[in-house]
Amino acid sequence: MGYEADLKLFIDGSWRAGENGDRHQVINPATGGTIAELPLASPAEIDEALAASERAWPEWRAMDVEKRAAILHKTAALLRQRAEHIATIMTQEQGKIIAESRAEVAGSAQLFDFYAEEQKRNYGRVLVRPAGQRSIVVHQPVGPTATFTPWNFPLYLLAKKVSAALAAGCTVISRPPHETPGVGTEMFRALGDAGIPAGVAQLVHGDSRLVSETLIASRVIRKVSFTGSTGVGKHLMRLCADSMTRVTMELGGHAPVLIFDDCDLEKTLDMVVPQKFRNAGQVCVSPTRFYVQRGIYDAFIRGFAERTQKVKIGNGLEEGTRMGPLANSRRPDAIETLVQDAKAKGARVMAGGERGNGGFFFQPTLLADVPDEAEIMNEEPFGPVAVSRPFDTFEEVIEQANRLPYGLAAFAFTENGRRANLIGDLVESGMVGINTFAISGADTPFGGVKDSGFGSEGGKEGLESYQVVKAIHQA
Repeated sequence: MGYEADLKLFIDGSWRAGENGDRHQVINPATGGTIAELPLASPAEIDEALAASERAWPEWRAMDVEKRAAILHKTAALLRQRAEHIATIMTQEQGKIIAESRAEVAGSAQLFDFYAEEQKRNYGRVLVRPAGQRSIVVHQPVGPTATFTPWNFPLYLLAKKVSAALAAGCTVISRPPHETPGVGTEMFRALGDAGIPAGVAQLVHGDSRLVSETLIASRVIRKVSFTGSTGVGKHLMRLCADSMTRVTMELGGHAPVLIFDDCDLEKTLDMVVPQKFRNAGQVCVSPTRFYVQRGIYDAFIRGFAERTQKVKIGNGLEEGTRMGPLANSRRPDAIETLVQDAKAKGARVMAGGERGNGGFFFQPTLLADVPDEAEIMNEEPFGPVAVSRPFDTFEEVIEQANRLPYGLAAFAFTENGRRANLIGDLVESGMVGINTFAISGADTPFGGVKDSGFGSEGGKEGLESYQVVKAIHQA
C-alpha cells in the first residue's frame, strides 16, 4: 500500500510547499525506508504565521460560539469520514498497528465534538455585592497559542491541544513531530475544509529549535502547550520565562503498577499485557514498573511471560499483528542499552530481550527481579519492556511507587475497597487507575505532578488552560 499523504505547510489559510526548499526524510519504521520528503518552514514563513495568528485572533474570539462550534463539529465529521486514510498514514509513519490508528482517529474526532459543546459552558460567576454594584468573574481566551506534540500519538495529542485552544477562542500555530507529519497535515486539512478562517489554525513543519525559539520569543504567542520529554519541557519552560509566557507541560512518566494478592490474577494478566505492549510501549502512561505481592509473584511472572511470548510483531498494516516497530532508529538502541544494563545488574529475562529482524523492531520483553540500581527502574524506557519485582507490605509498595521524581500515571489491582481508597490518596500521581487502564478521555483531566509536568488537558480543565480569569467590578 502506497503512502498517500500530501505534505505541506498550512499558513494563513493556504497550503505551501516551503519556500526555501529544505526537506526532511520521512521514514517507515517497519522497513527503515524513506516514504516521503517533508517541506520545512523558513524563518520568513514562521514570521508570516505569527502575523496571521495575531491578525486573526480578534475575529475568532469574537465569533459567535455556535459558529465556532459548527466548525469544530465539521472537523470531527471530516476526521471520521477520512478515518481509514488517516489511520493508514499513521501506521506507515509511526508503526502502530492499524487497529490502534483507527481508534486514535476516533478519539481525536471525539475531542473536537466535546470542545465544540464544552465552550458553550464557559461559565463565569456573579459575586454578592450591595444593591447597585456588580462584581463578575469571566473567562477569556489567553491569545495566540503555540503547540508542540510528539510522535507516539501524533493525531490525538495534537487534537487535544488544538480543539481546546480553538474552543477557548485562541488562535493556534502547531509544530508536529517530523517523524509523523502526514497525520498532522490531515488534521489541518480537515480544519481548513471545515471552514476555519485564515490565520486561526496554522501548521508549521520545521527544525524544532528554529520553530520553538522563534515562536516562544515572539510577543505574539501568549501560551505554549508541550507534550514530550521532561528534558525538552524544562528547556522550553526556561525560554518561556523570559516573556512570562504561560505553559502547560505534559512530560514523561514511569508508571508503577501495584499488583496485590487479592486481585483476580488471570483477569489482571489479560488486561496488563496488551496494555504494556500497546503502541510498542511508547505511551507516556504505559504500565512499566510492576510491583507484585510476593505470594503471587511467581505465578504473575509466569503468566506475563507466557502471554508476552504470544504477542505477534510485524508491520502494523498486516493482519494479525499485535505490536508494530518502534517509531524511529533511536528507540531500539535505547531499549537495548537499558535491557543490557538490567541484565548486568541481576535482572532475569523472562521473555524477549532482543531486537527484531529489520526495521526498528524490538521484541516484547519482560524482566524479573530488577534491582532499583538498574537504569530502567529509574529512567522511562518508552518501549516494549516491563520490569518487575516483588513486595511484601502496603507501606513498602507505596514508597516504591512514589520513589521516582515522576508522577504522571499509576495503576493498582486489588479487590479491597479500603486499600483502593488509600492508594488513590497516597500515590503521588496526576492520574490513578484502580482495576482499570481507562484514565484518558475527552471529558477527563490529563496531567502529571513533579517532573511529569503541570497543568491539565482534557475536560473543562483543558479549556481553562487556554483562558485567563478576569474580575470586573462596577459600582
